[in-house]
Formats: sequence, structure tokens, C-alpha cells
Amino acid sequence: MADSHDHYPTDYRPADDRYERMVYRRCGASGVMLPAVSLGLWQNFGHDTPHATKRAICLKAFDLGITHFDLANNYGPPPGSAERAFGEILRSDFRGYRDELVIASKAGYRMHPGPYGEWGSRKYLIESCDASLKRMGLDHVDIFYSHRFDPDTPLEETMGALDTIVRSGRALYAGVSSYNSQRTREAVAILNRLGTPCLIHQPSYSILNRWLEPDGLKQTLTELGVGAIAFSVLAQGMLTTKYLGGIPEGSRASQAGSLSPKFLTDKALASINKLNEIAQSRGQTLAQMAIAWTLRDAAITTALIGASKPSQVEDCAAAVQNLSFTAEELALIDRHANDEDINIWKRSSETE
Repeated sequence: MADSHDHYPTDYRPADDRYERMVYRRCGASGVMLPAVSLGLWQNFGHDTPHATKRAICLKAFDLGITHFDLANNYGPPPGSAERAFGEILRSDFRGYRDELVIASKAGYRMHPGPYGEWGSRKYLIESCDASLKRMGLDHVDIFYSHRFDPDTPLEETMGALDTIVRSGRALYAGVSSYNSQRTREAVAILNRLGTPCLIHQPSYSILNRWLEPDGLKQTLTELGVGAIAFSVLAQGMLTTKYLGGIPEGSRASQAGSLSPKFLTDKALASINKLNEIAQSRGQTLAQMAIAWTLRDAAITTALIGASKPSQVEDCAAAVQNLSFTAEELALIDRHANDEDINIWKRSSETE
């Protein structure tokens, strides 16, 4: 069980200059402004991380003007524990600031055993949303996503569930994640007919994972007026200096999980070394340059980061101090980095 919020002080006051420290960008054609850097709770918010660390990460983020917190029903481990932990932080520290936060959750990946525990059915999405609200102690989230395209459920059913979730007040906006360009067009068309526009798309995207460029997704989102929040912008830590000297004990690549050591090929590491040199020439850390690169055009509204300690949030948030690139820098980055076939979410973004 997560530690009780009663163990922590309830007199937290965020930094007075937090909104001066962050850049905010309009999400598609909507009225919503999102911070250029958002905090995701996919990793490091389960029972394997002390609650004090989770709390410190979230408070540091808000102090830096990061107002958007991204969750999903199955984040943990175990599934659901990240939402419970965030609910504790909402009660202990953010309870007076709910109207300054954008809180998102999702459903689509496996949450529990049985035929109703994953994918895109109306039953799963609506009941998952209700369960997420209960775990966080909220009456609504700001954004609720279909976490992945379901090839076996009619898209009308999945989008209809999102429409119901918004119309019932469970969420203010609807979004999709890891849908390719074709499926995004179909989903947006259905939501438009229902009268619940799609606010945002959440694709994986980084210097080393560029599937959405040949897919045309960025152009599609711009054309449709849909915002984008790119996740895994640091390629799960590959676009930092963490792995340049090998695989550290306790790192994501050293554990069974989403970052396979096979991704850390000699070719990839050579590319990362060159990219680090480019970042240093810009006066940035590699992580900061990778985030800035993701945000280099308006099609991507915000970059979603994860963190295992507050200092990482601070480093990533500082990327907003230099978001511009020269044509020469972009060409140099392209010369030294190509798609490394590390998109573990590829099946979710395929047409069939």
C-alpha cells in the first residue's frame, strides 16, 4: 500500500515564479495551453519506488511550471498503483491547486485478467475511467485516452465510449494514443460526428524513433487541428548519457521491462555519442537537446518526460531555455541519428 498522505505536511506552497519558468503552447485548435514539458507517471510511480520520491518528483515538476500529469490505469507496478500514489499527492499537496492542473489517464493496455481487462470495448473504457477516478479521488480527469487502437473492436464503439466519458463529465476532453495517421483520421471523424472533438494524440517520438514522420501523422494532426504529446522522447533513457559507459546497475535496461539491452547496439551508442557532442556545442545536456528537437515545430505541443528523481525533472524542464535549431544543427543531427527500430508500440500504430 502507498504511504498515507497523513505522513506528509499539507502546507506545500508551489514556487511563485513557476509560470515564468515554463513555456506554454496551444494544443491543436483548442483553447487548452499545455506546458512544453509534461510529466508522465509510466515508470517510477509503482510500489517499487518510495512514496517520498514520487512526491518530490511531482512537487519539483509543479514548481517548474509543469502543470500536466499523464497517467494510465495500468501504470505501476502493480497496475493502478501510480494513480493511487498520485491521488495521495493530490490530497496531501495539490488539493488547493486542482484547477491549475491538467490530469490525464488512459485505458487500452492490459489492466486485469479476463476478457474485459484490455483493448477498446465500451465496457472496458468506461469502467476503467470510473476506476481511475476512484483511485485518484477525482470527480473528473481533464483528458481521457484510448491508449491503443483495437483491431477487433469497431472504432465507432471505442470512440463512442470516449464521447460518453466526456458527455457524462468523467473527462473534459478525449484523446487517442499510438494510432497511425489513417486510424487517427477515422477516429477524429467519428468524434467530430458525435460532437466531442479529439483534443490530443499521444504518439511515441524521438530522435531515434521517427515512425510518425513517414506515416504522415504530424501533418495529419496539424490538418485536423489536433494537438500532440510525444512520449518516450528520451527513448527510455537512451537519449541521455546514462548508457554511454555501459549499462548501469538499476537502470531501466538492466531490468526486465520495456527497454531491451538489444537496443543499445554499437551503432546506436555511436550515434548517441555524436548527438551528445552536438548537445554540448549548443550548451545543453543530451536530454535537453532531445526534448527541444521533439518540440522543434508546432505539430508537437508538449514532450512527455519520466523521472526517477527530482533533479531529472529539473534538467528536462530546462530544455525550454533553448528550443530553436539552426538548419545546420538539424542536418547534423540527421546525419548522426536515424530511426533505430526501437518502437515497441509499433503494433498499436499499424493499420491492421
